[in-house]
Amino acid sequence: MKITIQRETPQEFEIQDIDNITLLSLLKHIKTTQDNSLTFNSGCRSSVCGSCSMRVNGKEILACNYKVQDGDFIEPLKNLPLLRDLVVDMENISVKNKQATAWLSSITQNISLSQEDAKINELQSDCILCASCYSACPVFSVNEEFIGPFSLTRVWKYVSDKRQNNDKEMIETIQTNGIWSCTLCNECTLVCPQNISSKADIEKLRSQSAMAGYSDPAFNSFGSFGFDGTPVF
Repeated sequence: MKITIQRETPQEFEIQDIDNITLLSLLKHIKTTQDNSLTFNSGCRSSVCGSCSMRVNGKEILACNYKVQDGDFIEPLKNLPLLRDLVVDMENISVKNKQATAWLSSITQNISLSQEDAKINELQSDCILCASCYSACPVFSVNEEFIGPFSLTRVWKYVSDKRQNNDKEMIETIQTNGIWSCTLCNECTLVCPQNISSKADIEKLRSQSAMAGYSDPAFNSFGSFGFDGTPVF
């Protein structure tokens, strides 16, 4: 079996007598037997912590859950600063969360949640912080200021929580470089190991924004036109 790992330059590794093995196990085997300088992250080895997220053949995966195939090309996540080999700097995600005020306000309404209330954003709470959605998002290639699918899903999680009492502030924060910048391509959903649909969450945030009086600024900048094609401002 041969695989290629993107380091400073692509490096090919050949492994003998190994079959039906996870990528994480193979990386550890290579580090132990061939190149102890190979750098990657790992944690739970059970698809729970999200630490071993990376890309194989152009798609985001969890190394602990992916069975290696001959000829695989392994590379680090995109859209995040590279530290070394397959390790990226996740700090930017925290920055985006801060930008979006993506947390439950310390001043919340004293309301008890029913089981039905908890189910509204139950799936969003399953996020394992793997950053696969950030890596898969094509908007970052043209707009580094984009808040991103992970933070926008977190915003929906808290906006949909009926204990929250600063919905207006959150909705206002995500108008610029936020929900309207998303192309709704669904790439984030396709790579999420928890099957969280940031696309659906962003669509719901757009509906909430419309009800709050906001609209896509791109539409506003074009103005309106009458039946005869004359601009109406």
